[in-house]
Amino acid sequence: MTAHDLAAFSAGSLVDAYARGSLSPVEVLEATLAHTEAVNPAVNALFSVRPEEARVAARASEARWRAGTPHGPLDGVPTTVKDSVAMTGWPYFHGIGANRDAPASTFDSPPAARLKEGGAVIFAKTTMPDGGLLAAGVSSLFGITRNPWGLSFNTGGSSAGAGASLACGLGVVSVGSDIAGSVRLPASHCGLAALKPTQGRIAHLSSDIMRSAGPMGRTIGDIAAMLTVIGQPDGRDAWCLPGEGIAYQDRLDRDLTGVRIGVLTDMGFGPKAEAAVIATVEAAGRALADAGAIVEPMPALMDFDAYAAIDRVLQVRGLAEYRALPSHGPGDFTATVLDWCRPAEHYTALDFGAAMLEIARIRARVFAACDGFDYVISPTLPMVNFAADAPCVDPAVPLGHATFTALFNQTGQPASSVCFGFDDRGLPIGVQVIGQRFDDLGVLQVSRTLEKARPVPMDWPVEPRS
Repeated sequence: MTAHDLAAFSAGSLVDAYARGSLSPVEVLEATLAHTEAVNPAVNALFSVRPEEARVAARASEARWRAGTPHGPLDGVPTTVKDSVAMTGWPYFHGIGANRDAPASTFDSPPAARLKEGGAVIFAKTTMPDGGLLAAGVSSLFGITRNPWGLSFNTGGSSAGAGASLACGLGVVSVGSDIAGSVRLPASHCGLAALKPTQGRIAHLSSDIMRSAGPMGRTIGDIAAMLTVIGQPDGRDAWCLPGEGIAYQDRLDRDLTGVRIGVLTDMGFGPKAEAAVIATVEAAGRALADAGAIVEPMPALMDFDAYAAIDRVLQVRGLAEYRALPSHGPGDFTATVLDWCRPAEHYTALDFGAAMLEIARIRARVFAACDGFDYVISPTLPMVNFAADAPCVDPAVPLGHATFTALFNQTGQPASSVCFGFDDRGLPIGVQVIGQRFDDLGVLQVSRTLEKARPVPMDWPVEPRS
C-alpha cells in the first residue's frame, strides 16, 4: 500500500474493505506508520507516535472484523488525537514548553474514551500552539508545524498538527478542539473537512461553554463517522447533550430545495476577506442555489468590534494558565501569547463580568441575524494563508483573524469548514457552513452538497510541497 493509496481511502472505504477481507487494519496501520516515519519530519505534525500500542489495537480490530463483530464505523481506522485531549498514559503538554516534564494523563477524556470503545486505532498525538491560544502552528514545545500544501505556509491552529497530518495522509481522522475556530481554521488552511458541533454535542473535559472537541478528516463522510462515534453523552461533562442515536455518515444526502441559505462575506469587524476568499464563498452560494436552495446575500453582521469582548475573556484564560505553569525558563511559553494576555493582570472582576455581559448581547444579535435562514455560509478565514513561522497575523490580537469563526463558539451553533477551492498558488480555501443549534446533521448535509459540487479535485500533498 502506497502513501497515495492511503490518502485515497476514507473511513467508509476502509471499513468496507475490512468487511470484505480485502484489507486488514494491521496492513493499513503498517503503511500509515511507514508514511509517518517518512513524512512527519518535514511537517512536524505528530508527536508521541506509539507503534506498538497501535499494533495491539490493530490486531484486535482485525480479529473483530474476521469474526464479523466490528465496534462501529471507525473500527480499525488509523486515528490521531490532539495534545489537548487527555488519554491514559499519554502526554498532555497543551503545546507549552514549560509542561515538557508533566506526568502522563491518568484518565481518558470523553472523545478518547469513545474512540477506544469504537475500535479506532490511535497511533499518535498531534501538535498545537501554547494553550490553544494561537490560530497558527507555532509552539514553544513543538516548534513550527508546516502545511504540506506548501511548507512555507501556516497550518492554522490550534489543531495544527491534525490539519497538517491529515492533509498528507498521516491517519484518516483526528479529533481536535475548538475555542475560536481551532478545528475549522486548520481545516481551511489544509483543505480538510471539520465540524465544531453544537456546544455539548461532543462531551469533553474540562466542561466548557465555548470550547468543544471536534472531528477533522479529508471528507465530510469521515467527520460524520467520527461524530457518530464520539457524539455520545458522558456524565463527566456538565454541558453535554443527550445522544441523538444517529449514524450521521449514512444520512448525508439531502434535497436542498427550498432551504434558505444566507451568504455572509463581511462580519462588520476584523480583517476584510480577500478577493479569492470572497469569490470562493460566492461560488459555493451558486452551487447551493443550483442544488435548489434559496440563496440570499446577508449584510454585515455587526457595526462594531464584536471580537473585543471575546479577546478580553481569552486573555484572562491565557494568563490564568500561564500563572499555573511549573517553574520554567525563557522560551518555554511563546512570547506572543504572553505579551497578548499580560493586560489581563489589570482587569477586575467587574471588567470580566462586563465582557461576559457584552458577549451575551452579541450572542442575541447573532441569533437574530441568522433567524431568517436555515443555514449561513461564510469564509472560514478572511485570508488564504500566511507564513509558517508567524504565530499570528496581528500580534496585538493573535486570534483576531478568527473573524468568521469565533462568534459561533459563543452562540454554540454547529459550524463546519469544507474546502471549496484553491488560490493561484495552489493553497486551499475553506467555506464555513453554520446551522441553527442542534442541527449538526443539517450542517453536515449542506457541507456534503458543497463537497460533491467542489469545482476542483483534491490532489492531496502526500509528499509535502515546497
